[in-house]
Amino acid sequence: MSQNKIIIAIDGYSSTGKSTVAKQLAKHLGYVYIDSGAMYRAITYFAMTNGFIDSQKFDVEGLISKLDTIHISFIFNKDLGFAEVYLNDVNVEKEIRTLEVSDFVSQVAAIPQVRKQLVKQQKQLGKQKGIVMDGRDIGTVVFPNAELKIFMTASAETRALRRYDELKAKGDDVTYEAVLKNVQERDFIDTTRKDSPLYKAEDAIEIENSHMTIEEQFNLILNLVHKTQK
Repeated sequence: MSQNKIIIAIDGYSSTGKSTVAKQLAKHLGYVYIDSGAMYRAITYFAMTNGFIDSQKFDVEGLISKLDTIHISFIFNKDLGFAEVYLNDVNVEKEIRTLEVSDFVSQVAAIPQVRKQLVKQQKQLGKQKGIVMDGRDIGTVVFPNAELKIFMTASAETRALRRYDELKAKGDDVTYEAVLKNVQERDFIDTTRKDSPLYKAEDAIEIENSHMTIEEQFNLILNLVHKTQK
Protein backbone atom coordinates (compact mmCIF):
# COMPACT_ATOMS: atom_id res chain seq x y z
CA MET A 1 0.00 0.00 0.00
CA SER A 2 1.20 3.50 -0.76
CA GLN A 3 2.65 5.35 2.21
CA ASN A 4 1.53 8.68 0.75
CA LYS A 5 -0.28 10.15 3.77
CA ILE A 6 -3.37 12.21 3.08
CA ILE A 7 -6.07 14.10 4.94
CA ILE A 8 -9.48 12.41 4.87
CA ALA A 9 -12.37 14.80 5.59
CA ILE A 10 -15.73 13.20 6.36
CA ASP A 11 -18.74 15.51 6.63
CA GLY A 12 -22.43 14.80 6.85
CA TYR A 13 -25.63 14.86 8.86
CA SER A 14 -25.87 13.68 12.47
CA SER A 15 -25.99 9.91 13.04
CA THR A 16 -24.82 8.96 9.54
CA GLY A 17 -22.04 6.83 11.02
CA LYS A 18 -19.27 9.35 10.30
CA SER A 19 -17.37 8.62 13.51
CA THR A 20 -17.72 4.85 13.12
CA VAL A 21 -16.16 4.76 9.67
CA ALA A 22 -13.59 7.45 10.53
CA LYS A 23 -12.36 5.33 13.47
CA GLN A 24 -12.25 2.21 11.29
CA LEU A 25 -10.23 3.99 8.61
CA ALA A 26 -7.79 5.54 11.09
CA LYS A 27 -7.17 2.16 12.75
CA HIS A 28 -6.70 0.37 9.41
CA LEU A 29 -4.42 3.04 7.93
CA GLY A 30 -2.51 3.87 11.11
CA TYR A 31 -3.83 7.44 10.90
CA VAL A 32 -4.84 9.78 13.71
CA TYR A 33 -8.60 10.06 14.19
CA ILE A 34 -10.01 13.42 15.29
CA ASP A 35 -13.67 13.56 16.31
CA SER A 36 -14.57 17.21 15.72
CA GLY A 37 -18.15 16.62 16.87
CA ALA A 38 -16.82 15.49 20.25
CA MET A 39 -15.02 18.83 20.57
CA TYR A 40 -18.31 20.70 20.12
CA ARG A 41 -20.01 18.28 22.52
CA ALA A 42 -17.30 18.95 25.11
CA ILE A 43 -17.90 22.72 24.89
CA THR A 44 -21.65 22.08 25.12
CA TYR A 45 -21.13 19.93 28.22
CA PHE A 46 -18.99 22.74 29.70
CA ALA A 47 -21.79 25.23 28.95
CA MET A 48 -24.38 22.96 30.60
CA THR A 49 -22.36 22.23 33.75
CA ASN A 50 -21.45 25.90 34.18
CA GLY A 51 -25.03 27.15 33.86
CA PHE A 52 -24.68 28.86 30.48
CA ILE A 53 -27.32 26.78 28.68
CA ASP A 54 -30.50 24.89 29.59
CA SER A 55 -33.99 24.49 28.13
CA GLN A 56 -34.95 28.02 29.27
CA LYS A 57 -31.91 30.14 28.41
CA PHE A 58 -28.58 30.38 26.59
CA ASP A 59 -26.03 32.86 27.96
CA VAL A 60 -23.96 33.15 24.79
CA GLU A 61 -21.78 36.02 26.02
CA GLY A 62 -21.04 34.16 29.25
CA LEU A 63 -19.85 31.11 27.33
CA ILE A 64 -17.77 33.20 24.92
CA SER A 65 -16.03 34.87 27.88
CA LYS A 66 -14.89 31.44 29.12
CA LEU A 67 -13.71 29.93 25.80
CA ASP A 68 -10.06 30.64 26.58
CA THR A 69 -10.33 28.51 29.74
CA ILE A 70 -11.49 25.42 27.82
CA HIS A 71 -8.87 22.86 26.86
CA ILE A 72 -9.96 19.79 24.88
CA SER A 73 -7.64 16.85 24.33
CA PHE A 74 -7.82 13.29 23.01
CA ILE A 75 -6.03 10.56 24.97
CA PHE A 76 -5.76 7.09 23.46
CA ASN A 77 -7.26 4.30 25.58
CA LYS A 78 -5.56 1.08 24.51
CA ASP A 79 -8.20 -1.09 26.21
CA LEU A 80 -10.99 0.55 24.18
CA GLY A 81 -8.94 1.01 21.01
CA PHE A 82 -9.79 4.67 20.53
CA ALA A 83 -8.98 8.09 21.96
CA GLU A 84 -11.28 9.42 24.68
CA VAL A 85 -12.23 13.07 25.09
CA TYR A 86 -10.86 15.09 27.99
CA LEU A 87 -12.22 18.47 29.03
CA ASN A 88 -9.71 20.42 31.11
CA ASP A 89 -7.92 17.12 31.91
CA VAL A 90 -11.11 15.31 33.00
CA ASN A 91 -12.41 12.31 30.99
CA VAL A 92 -15.88 13.27 29.69
CA GLU A 93 -16.24 10.58 26.98
CA LYS A 94 -19.46 9.16 28.48
CA GLU A 95 -20.96 12.49 29.62
CA ILE A 96 -20.79 14.16 26.18
CA ARG A 97 -22.67 11.32 24.41
CA THR A 98 -26.06 11.81 26.09
CA LEU A 99 -29.25 12.95 24.34
CA GLU A 100 -29.26 15.98 26.68
CA VAL A 101 -25.96 17.16 25.18
CA SER A 102 -27.30 16.34 21.69
CA ASP A 103 -30.26 18.65 22.36
CA PHE A 104 -27.97 21.68 22.80
CA VAL A 105 -24.89 20.95 20.68
CA SER A 106 -26.16 22.47 17.43
CA GLN A 107 -26.98 25.75 19.21
CA VAL A 108 -23.50 25.90 20.73
CA ALA A 109 -21.84 24.93 17.43
CA ALA A 110 -23.68 27.77 15.65
CA ILE A 111 -21.77 30.41 17.65
CA PRO A 112 -19.05 31.88 15.37
CA GLN A 113 -16.57 32.38 18.25
CA VAL A 114 -16.89 28.71 19.27
CA ARG A 115 -16.32 27.55 15.69
CA LYS A 116 -13.36 29.90 15.25
CA GLN A 117 -11.71 28.57 18.41
CA LEU A 118 -12.15 24.91 17.44
CA VAL A 119 -11.29 25.33 13.75
CA LYS A 120 -7.98 26.90 14.83
CA GLN A 121 -7.24 23.83 17.01
CA GLN A 122 -8.34 21.43 14.27
CA LYS A 123 -6.12 23.05 11.61
CA GLN A 124 -3.13 22.65 13.95
CA LEU A 125 -3.92 18.95 14.40
CA GLY A 126 -3.93 18.43 10.62
CA LYS A 127 -0.50 19.87 9.86
CA GLN A 128 1.19 16.45 9.85
CA LYS A 129 -1.28 14.82 7.37
CA GLY A 130 -2.21 11.18 7.98
CA ILE A 131 -5.44 12.12 9.74
CA VAL A 132 -9.12 11.30 9.47
CA MET A 133 -11.48 13.99 10.78
CA ASP A 134 -15.25 13.96 10.73
CA GLY A 135 -17.75 16.75 11.33
CA ARG A 136 -19.95 19.26 9.54
CA ASP A 137 -17.43 21.65 7.95
CA ILE A 138 -14.20 19.66 7.66
CA GLY A 139 -14.02 19.57 3.86
CA THR A 140 -15.47 23.06 3.43
CA VAL A 141 -13.77 25.11 6.18
CA VAL A 142 -11.20 23.20 8.24
CA PHE A 143 -9.41 21.35 5.41
CA PRO A 144 -10.65 22.76 2.08
CA ASN A 145 -7.56 21.21 0.43
CA ALA A 146 -8.06 17.71 1.87
CA GLU A 147 -7.07 15.04 -0.64
CA LEU A 148 -10.24 13.01 -0.01
CA LYS A 149 -13.60 14.47 0.98
CA ILE A 150 -16.62 12.33 1.81
CA PHE A 151 -20.16 13.59 2.41
CA MET A 152 -22.43 11.15 4.21
CA THR A 153 -26.20 11.19 4.27
CA ALA A 154 -29.17 8.93 5.11
CA SER A 155 -32.88 9.43 5.80
CA ALA A 156 -33.78 11.13 9.09
CA GLU A 157 -35.81 8.05 10.12
CA THR A 158 -32.88 5.68 9.51
CA ARG A 159 -30.50 7.94 11.43
CA ALA A 160 -32.93 8.34 14.35
CA LEU A 161 -33.33 4.56 14.62
CA ARG A 162 -29.54 4.08 14.68
CA ARG A 163 -29.14 6.72 17.38
CA TYR A 164 -32.06 5.31 19.38
CA ASP A 165 -30.57 1.79 19.32
CA GLU A 166 -27.19 3.20 20.35
CA LEU A 167 -28.63 5.12 23.32
CA LYS A 168 -30.82 2.21 24.46
CA ALA A 169 -27.77 -0.09 24.35
CA LYS A 170 -26.05 2.32 26.75
CA GLY A 171 -29.03 2.12 29.10
CA ASP A 172 -30.40 5.60 28.35
CA ASP A 173 -34.14 6.08 28.90
CA VAL A 174 -35.20 7.61 25.56
CA THR A 175 -38.04 7.29 23.05
CA TYR A 176 -37.66 6.94 19.28
CA GLU A 177 -39.91 10.00 18.82
CA ALA A 178 -37.64 12.17 20.98
CA VAL A 179 -34.56 11.01 19.07
CA LEU A 180 -36.21 11.64 15.67
CA LYS A 181 -37.21 15.14 16.81
CA ASN A 182 -33.62 15.79 17.90
CA VAL A 183 -32.24 14.59 14.54
CA GLN A 184 -34.66 16.80 12.59
CA GLU A 185 -33.95 19.86 14.74
CA ARG A 186 -30.20 19.38 14.43
CA ASP A 187 -30.50 19.01 10.64
CA PHE A 188 -32.35 22.32 10.48
CA ILE A 189 -29.86 24.21 12.69
CA ASP A 190 -26.80 22.63 11.03
CA THR A 191 -27.90 23.47 7.49
CA THR A 192 -29.28 26.96 8.13
CA ARG A 193 -26.76 28.52 10.55
CA LYS A 194 -24.96 31.61 9.21
CA ASP A 195 -21.44 30.47 10.12
CA SER A 196 -20.12 27.35 8.32
CA PRO A 197 -23.47 25.68 7.55
CA LEU A 198 -23.48 21.98 6.66
CA TYR A 199 -23.31 21.46 2.91
CA LYS A 200 -21.51 19.17 0.49
CA ALA A 201 -18.20 20.50 -0.84
CA GLU A 202 -18.09 20.60 -4.65
CA ASP A 203 -15.28 18.03 -4.75
CA ALA A 204 -16.75 15.72 -2.08
CA ILE A 205 -18.01 12.22 -2.89
CA GLU A 206 -21.54 11.69 -1.56
CA ILE A 207 -22.43 8.40 0.11
CA GLU A 208 -26.09 7.66 0.90
CA ASN A 209 -25.88 4.86 3.45
CA SER A 210 -29.49 4.22 4.52
CA HIS A 211 -29.26 0.67 3.17
CA MET A 212 -25.53 -0.01 3.60
CA THR A 213 -23.89 -2.16 6.23
CA ILE A 214 -20.97 -0.71 8.21
CA GLU A 215 -18.65 -3.15 6.42
CA GLU A 216 -19.89 -2.16 2.94
CA GLN A 217 -19.41 1.50 3.76
CA PHE A 218 -15.90 0.93 5.14
CA ASN A 219 -14.79 -1.05 2.06
CA LEU A 220 -16.23 1.57 -0.30
CA ILE A 221 -14.38 4.44 1.41
CA LEU A 222 -11.15 2.44 1.84
CA ASN A 223 -11.20 1.82 -1.91
CA LEU A 224 -11.53 5.60 -2.47
CA VAL A 225 -8.55 6.16 -0.13
CA HIS A 226 -6.38 3.77 -2.13
CA LYS A 227 -7.38 5.46 -5.40
CA THR A 228 -6.53 8.88 -3.92
CA GLN A 229 -3.14 7.74 -2.63
CA LYS A 230 -1.98 6.53 -6.07
